[in-house]
Amino acid sequence: MLIDDVVITIHAGKGGDGAVGFNKLPGAKGPTGASGGRGGSVYLEGVSDLGALNQFRFKKEVSASSGGGGDKMMHDGKNGDDLVVRVPVGTVVHFEDMAVGLYEEIVGVGERILIAKGGRGGKGNFHFRSSRNTSPKEAEKGRPGEVRSVRLELKLIADVGFIGLPSAGKTSLLNALTNTNKKVANYPFTTLEPNIGVYENLILADIPGIIEGASGGRGLGIKFLRHIERTKILFHLIAADCEDPCHAYSIIRTELEKHSAGLVQKKEYVFLSKSDTLSPKECEEKLVALKTVSPSAEAFSLYDKSIKKVTDVLQIIIKEKII
Repeated sequence: MLIDDVVITIHAGKGGDGAVGFNKLPGAKGPTGASGGRGGSVYLEGVSDLGALNQFRFKKEVSASSGGGGDKMMHDGKNGDDLVVRVPVGTVVHFEDMAVGLYEEIVGVGERILIAKGGRGGKGNFHFRSSRNTSPKEAEKGRPGEVRSVRLELKLIADVGFIGLPSAGKTSLLNALTNTNKKVANYPFTTLEPNIGVYENLILADIPGIIEGASGGRGLGIKFLRHIERTKILFHLIAADCEDPCHAYSIIRTELEKHSAGLVQKKEYVFLSKSDTLSPKECEEKLVALKTVSPSAEAFSLYDKSIKKVTDVLQIIIKEKII
C-alpha cells in the first residue's frame, strides 16, 4: 500500500539545562557551571524511493534527541543529534499549524529543508558572573524544541504519465516498455496505486484508472489526479473495444479540467490500445473519430503485440528534448 498523504507531528529536541557549579581549588572559587547542549533539529530530505512515506503508516510522530545538560566543571552538554527524515521526491510539505497555504516542496534527490529547530541550551552559572556578583547561583533551563504539525502530500514527478479509464492497458504498456512485472488482469481497477518505470532516461508513471466524477471525489479520483499535476507529457490510452472511444476520451479530459485547468494544457498523445481486438477498418474509423475530438493531440493506433508506435514517440521526445 502506497502512503502518499499523511499528517505527522514533528518534535525537535529540547535544549539541555545549564549547571550551577563552583571551583573547589583554593584561591579559585569562581563559578564553573557549564551550558546545556543544543537540541537536535529535524530536517526532511528528498530520496528517490516512492514508498518512503510508508514509514508513517502507523507511526505519526517523530522526535529528535535532546541536548545534554552542562556539568559543574566547565564542560558544556553534548548537542542533540539532528534527525533527517527521508521523503520521496515530489513531496509537498503543508504546515498545518501555521498560516493557511504555507508550504514547501522537495523536488530533488538530496534536497533538504529544516522543519523544526532544536531548542537552545540553557546557560550555566559561569555566564552570569560579574564584578558585582562573583558567585552567581543561577542557571537557565534549556529551551524546548519547535513542534510542527505537517501534512506530507506526494505528487509524482514523471516525464510521461499514462492516463485513461480502467482496463485501458496502461500497466501492460508500462511492463512492456520498462521490463517491469506489475499486476495486470482482465478486470477493472487492478492498479490501485501509481507504478513507476524508466525507459532510457525518461521516467514513466502508470496512473490508476480515472472514472467519471473523479474530480468531485468519486472513488479514489482526487488521489490519482494529484499525481498527474507534475507529469510533463500525457499518454492517453483508450481501449479500442469500448463502445464509444470519443466519449471515453471526453470523460478523462473533463475530469482533468475540473481538477486543474493546467492539466489540459499539457502535451498529449492519444493511443487506441487493444487494436488487435478489432478489424483494421474498425480501428481506423475509431481513430479518425478520436482525431476529431482531440485535434491538438497526436493519435496513434496501438496493437497489444507491438509497442513500436509508443517507442517511436518516446524516441522523438528524447531526440527533440521536448521534456
